[in-house]
Amino acid sequence: MESKTKNYLTPILVILISLYYHPIPATPVSPQHGRAHFVLVHGAGHGAWCWYKLIPILKSQGHNVTAVDLSASGIDLRRAETLRSVTENIKPLMGLMKSLREDEKVILVAHSYGGLAISKAMEMFHDNVHMAIFITALMPGPTFNFTLLSEGGWQAPQLDLKFVFGNGPNKPPTLSIRGPLFISLTMYNLSPKEDVELAGALVRPLRLFSNEEIDASLVLTPERFGSVKRIFVVSEKDKSLEPFCIFIYFV
Repeated sequence: MESKTKNYLTPILVILISLYYHPIPATPVSPQHGRAHFVLVHGAGHGAWCWYKLIPILKSQGHNVTAVDLSASGIDLRRAETLRSVTENIKPLMGLMKSLREDEKVILVAHSYGGLAISKAMEMFHDNVHMAIFITALMPGPTFNFTLLSEGGWQAPQLDLKFVFGNGPNKPPTLSIRGPLFISLTMYNLSPKEDVELAGALVRPLRLFSNEEIDASLVLTPERFGSVKRIFVVSEKDKSLEPFCIFIYFV
């Protein structure tokens, strides 16, 4: 995954802790597929492939796992520059949630940018979500929209991070493209060389939407989004955003 730690134990630890504090009901959340159904959502520029180390561990414990490719990510055939809305960007996750049985619940897990996608899923399909785990992920809320969330600022050097101005040089950028230096020194600086090479080959451009567009698409309510148990972890070694102390809290 878009790793900020030396290995992939942090997300596993978060999941284990979450299950301890919020145990799965006696009736499995996904009875036809073992103890639980985890839905994994990747971060910016990544795809379902970034969970490749975590998936077999969860499956070995009898869980069902679905790793989603958001639009223009992973092996999804759409191109980032063709996406016209946040709704189109997160459509694959919404499609998966719509396909669930009425009585089926999932555990949503997101990293980084994927937090926006699962936040929308929590609002739209709250009855199908047992809990949501935000692993250094963006987590807006009913009174804390994306504009406020993004005020923390960008601290990482841009290196070979590039922007495309598809609407003209005087307009905000429409795409961001992560180069090999940015990937290796900012996103995967503590990761094994194999993961750096994998990311370098598979990370794709990210469609950029304005704060106003994101806020309009992510209208969250206490009654729906706020009714889902949330677990959130911040990494002090995250080089992309202003660092905070590591903490885990349960809502």
